[in-house]
Amino acid sequence: MKRKLYIAVGLLLVAATMAAGGSVALAQTARPAADQAHEQVPFLSQWMSSGHADTNAMAFNDWNDTNPPAVPADCARCHSTPGYMDYLGADGSQPRSVEKPAPIGTVITCIACHNQQAILLTNVRFPSGIEKGDLGNSSRCAECHQGRASKVQVDQAIDKAGLKDSPDTANTSLRFINIHYFAAAATLYGSEVKGGYEYEGHAYQPRFRHVEGYDTCANCHDTHTLQLKIGECAGCHDGVATKEDLKKIRMNGSLADYDGDGNTSEGIFFEIATLQENLSNAMKSYSVTVAGKAIGYNPDAYPYFFNDLNGNGTIEASEATSANAYNGFTPRLLKAAYNYQTSLKDPGAFAHNAKYIIELLYDSVGDLQGALGQTGLGEAQRNDPGHFDATAEPFRHWDVEGEVPADCVRCHTSEGLPFFLENGVTIAMDPAESMKCTTCHANQQDWALIPETAVPFPSGATLSFPDSMPSNLCINCHQGRESKVSVDTAIQSAGVGANEVSPSLAFRNPHYFAAGATLFGTEAKGAYEFDGKQYKGRFMHVPSYDTCVECHDPHRLNVRTEQCSSCHGPINSEQDLFNIRLGSTADFDGDGDTTEGVAMEVETMREKLLAAIQGYTSRTTGVNIAYSSLNYPYWYVDANGNGEVDADEVNAAGRYAQWTPNLLRAAYNYQWATKDPGAFAHNGDYILQVLYDSIQAVGSKGAVAGMTRP
Repeated sequence: MKRKLYIAVGLLLVAATMAAGGSVALAQTARPAADQAHEQVPFLSQWMSSGHADTNAMAFNDWNDTNPPAVPADCARCHSTPGYMDYLGADGSQPRSVEKPAPIGTVITCIACHNQQAILLTNVRFPSGIEKGDLGNSSRCAECHQGRASKVQVDQAIDKAGLKDSPDTANTSLRFINIHYFAAAATLYGSEVKGGYEYEGHAYQPRFRHVEGYDTCANCHDTHTLQLKIGECAGCHDGVATKEDLKKIRMNGSLADYDGDGNTSEGIFFEIATLQENLSNAMKSYSVTVAGKAIGYNPDAYPYFFNDLNGNGTIEASEATSANAYNGFTPRLLKAAYNYQTSLKDPGAFAHNAKYIIELLYDSVGDLQGALGQTGLGEAQRNDPGHFDATAEPFRHWDVEGEVPADCVRCHTSEGLPFFLENGVTIAMDPAESMKCTTCHANQQDWALIPETAVPFPSGATLSFPDSMPSNLCINCHQGRESKVSVDTAIQSAGVGANEVSPSLAFRNPHYFAAGATLFGTEAKGAYEFDGKQYKGRFMHVPSYDTCVECHDPHRLNVRTEQCSSCHGPINSEQDLFNIRLGSTADFDGDGDTTEGVAMEVETMREKLLAAIQGYTSRTTGVNIAYSSLNYPYWYVDANGNGEVDADEVNAAGRYAQWTPNLLRAAYNYQWATKDPGAFAHNGDYILQVLYDSIQAVGSKGAVAGMTRP
């Protein structure tokens, strides 16, 4: 034991020599020098308490009995100091490869990280082949804490077995692929490095960004003891005094019921634990029903998955042998097993990137259930509410470009809004994974909100909720990006009559979820208001339920439906809100039903507007139009005249271009009503007015007969 310590201390002296500009070879150091090192080497005692210095650890002794005793080249990089330096090229060899086995008896010493090549290291290549740059000091950690496999290796194994198109065919050539251990960097970077098995057609969480100052390996872990800086967590996370307490943490950006157990206050660690149990059960059921061989898992015995010979659901010591390694893998089962192991072998995954792990587990369970003929995961939820859904298009749209334009960052990055509120302008920024606490909160001590009292709207109006600063933050983004003003400017520039086609006119998209502009009505002039008509101003609901945050939970974003029942009868879900109708007996949409909810009046009038628009283009422009809610810019040429946008019509050449001023106005209002799905509640009278006027503008004679304009 002492000999191993002296070797380690000798390497420490090498580090000190190299730091001073010297050049030495790796060698054992005599006892007097070792004694001197105890006095001179900084952080020695801290390092000696770490896992990197544990001379008894399997990570440094697994090869002691091999013949000859040596750490293999493909293991040496992370299991010995000479191997790590060989990989860096710090020993004069080619960097990014290990040419030879490393001697046994070494641990990870100072010289591993404190040499010129390690100091200059900023980029790290992950097993997927993806390289991440600008990692700073954390690059030294990520070189080893990244695992040894990824989605790429799993797919390659499946392809090699010839089973790419046979997901449920067992093949003994398929063997478990182990990501390896403590792959924290792969978890942290999520979909950016594809450490987990990501299923086609699904979007996954990119790198998890913690708060500034606690966003890298060295920010959260002591670089010498490797221990977490627990004492610094309590500044934001109440009640955290021990490592175990970290498992109880759950922030307001993670309020979905991921595991479907009804508990949304438990720590995120426990959400993952339940999903792991669900996946284990799904694998066992699938292995028997589809693969034909019962599978079991033993966390302490390689290769971890074994044939459950007695079918009791547990792998006993007699079954946990290499000869009994599970040999009934199908491609589907291999993917799930890989993700299960990925979630378990990074014990800090819940902190490194919980949502990425949740997505991997959720999708793995769902994939197995699909093969078993089961649908749905009960009440479990994969994704967060919109503001925190890092997989959603509003945050992922610019990943390929690598930059969010200045005119989009205010609402589509975590830093854009606070930057705008402080500086009054926006600049291009890197894509963000989602909103963060600091998007709206000025600090993490008392969670004070960023002050906002006057909000500019696209029309040029400045509006606010005098009694609700939180809601003023909401309407900075939920206001749309166009208005009557911008539509009129485009029409005036075209210089044509109301029903004349102009090649200079194009559809202007008001943008999405413009609830604030709808609520303020004609004060904001978000929707297109026709000249000579009067329009409703701000909708004033009853006191205490008259602002964004009074009606919506600011973190979950859901409507507080439990508070609606006292005035609106039994309201058990958001769907029940569609049935609300108070006071008026007018037949707004002309369908003869004066008892249906206002939402139904709006929906019927919206349908009639689309029909009026399509009739108008047929009569006026000679080119039929159709609408697709999912494909920008939404309006396309209806080449076959079936009233719908077919797949072969969604292309650049098929974009509708025969715009007249009236068609533009009506189409703009149709989009406004469509993209604010809560318009009936935000300001029902206002949205009915603009729909009515739009139908009248493009409809045939008598188009609004029987309807009532509020």
